[in-house]
Amino acid sequence: MKTLAKLPVTIVTGFLGSGKTTLLRHMLDNAQGRRIAVIVNEFGELGIDGEILKQCSIGCTEEEANGRVYELANGCLCCTVQEEFFPVMRELVARRGDLDHILIETSGLALPKPLVQAFQWPEIRSACTVDAVITVVDSPAVAAGTFAAFPDQVDAQRKLDPNLDHESPLHELFADQLASADLVILNKADLISAEDLARVRLEVAEELPPAVKVIEASSGRLPLDVLIGLGASSEEHIDARHSHHDQHHEGEDDHDHDAFDSISIDLPQADEALLLDALTQLVVQHGILRVKGFAAIPNKPMRLLIQGVGTRFDKHFDRAWGADEARTTRLVLIGQELDAAGLEAQLRAALSV
Repeated sequence: MKTLAKLPVTIVTGFLGSGKTTLLRHMLDNAQGRRIAVIVNEFGELGIDGEILKQCSIGCTEEEANGRVYELANGCLCCTVQEEFFPVMRELVARRGDLDHILIETSGLALPKPLVQAFQWPEIRSACTVDAVITVVDSPAVAAGTFAAFPDQVDAQRKLDPNLDHESPLHELFADQLASADLVILNKADLISAEDLARVRLEVAEELPPAVKVIEASSGRLPLDVLIGLGASSEEHIDARHSHHDQHHEGEDDHDHDAFDSISIDLPQADEALLLDALTQLVVQHGILRVKGFAAIPNKPMRLLIQGVGTRFDKHFDRAWGADEARTTRLVLIGQELDAAGLEAQLRAALSV
């Protein structure tokens, strides 16, 4: 009987807003016939990132695409890897003869090292190998000394980890993401000067082993051959990579993200400008960290995709509404101590619905 080769896995990590999902979309759009499974780890009740990825042209039917995108909606792979990640990987391992590659996008809350260590488990290690850990860096944010595009939002998440209440917590989290990297992408390189980009490259290099490659990108647009096929076998050397998070996972089990609320709100059709203004007000007034969802805009045949980090919102019409599909607006709001009923009432009042 033919022995199947190990299935290569690429793990993509980085802060909220760094461009992880955009990178994955680019990889899927340029899959060139490769059969790729995707695990999306997003903090929220709706798999919005999964929905985004399902819109990519990956050369398969919608039914096949739905079968290849696995969404872990619990928010943090480093905490719950045994509870949800293992069953998903076991299913993919069973299908590995039908797959060429697995892509995993961690949430902005997750650290990659414990996830890579999960590939040391015998049942996974015998069938899969980590081809590379790719850390996506928000170059303008690093140049500005904030490390994340929206440092207040990321820091609010960061402070929920009792082991990482250091003087420069965002810098240490940034360093931990780099500590596991086999490839670093300096994303949004087109948005800063050549001098600032050179400073970012030097700062990143200080956190990396000499063998780790650092490349520049705009919107994650890189040749697929640069991103996969690295053959790093990261699980074999990850234990030697030091991170600030090690002590917590070695001695304690109180990593708690329960202070985050993730609420889903369903609304009727809404005026685009009114909706975005109302969401901006909610972010400012209630400290909402992330907004994701889809909106039905009156007299528009297509669905409006909305993604917000802090008060910055990206939007575009992603696909046409189905003939039998209810044209409704559905949003996920992520933050701390959110009043679901109050937020929904405020949105409805602003939209007069």
